[in-house]
Amino acid sequence: MTRRDKGSSPLVPRVAASRLSRYLRHLEELEARGESTTSSQQLGGALGVTAAQVRKDLGYFGQFGFPGLGYKIPNLIPDIRRVLGMERTWNVALVGIGNLGNALLRYKGFQAHGFRLVALFDASPRIVGRTIEGMKVHAVEQAARVVEEKGVELAILAVPASAAQEVASRLVAAGIRGIYNFAPVNLSLPEHVAYVSIDLSLELEQLAFLVSHRNRELAHRSSQETAGSGP
Repeated sequence: MTRRDKGSSPLVPRVAASRLSRYLRHLEELEARGESTTSSQQLGGALGVTAAQVRKDLGYFGQFGFPGLGYKIPNLIPDIRRVLGMERTWNVALVGIGNLGNALLRYKGFQAHGFRLVALFDASPRIVGRTIEGMKVHAVEQAARVVEEKGVELAILAVPASAAQEVASRLVAAGIRGIYNFAPVNLSLPEHVAYVSIDLSLELEQLAFLVSHRNRELAHRSSQETAGSGP
């Protein structure tokens, strides 16, 4: 996914921090299979990076392994969760209850990984005031009151690009500290506010490029093999 973030530490490369989530998911899979230890080589092999890269990534945040023993999975999982800020539950607001918003609202993975949807917002008079999944949908103009009442710190933005900046600014004024933006537009926000933008069409373009590139490679390899097997 394309990620544009603000507010991350200049001492830790953003790509290294993002790989932590991938390490965590794999470690959780290993733990579910009954594994108790792993190594940087095994972690790297599973995620397509080198063992040296795994050690370097984890080294930004502390010393987690044991020489000759590798990593103890039951210890490393909570350590990474702590680094990611996942030792606690985060209250989240969802803004925009359209097709995408409804899909996100019903996604069960948020709660499983420490994110609790506690507030819903929309601009449509047809939706504001309704109760969905046990939560009342509020007008965006009520953000300041609702954010304070619900203790919301993060927001998911699933609104049209034309409305994204105005809505984001209103959320920041209400006290939101982090925004996950699905609108295909760059946001202009204060330095103290972190945000991540996901442009789904851009991701599909990158996927199309990778498939096309792979097809060209295979076609080139096939033509070389055919030429090499001639009479």
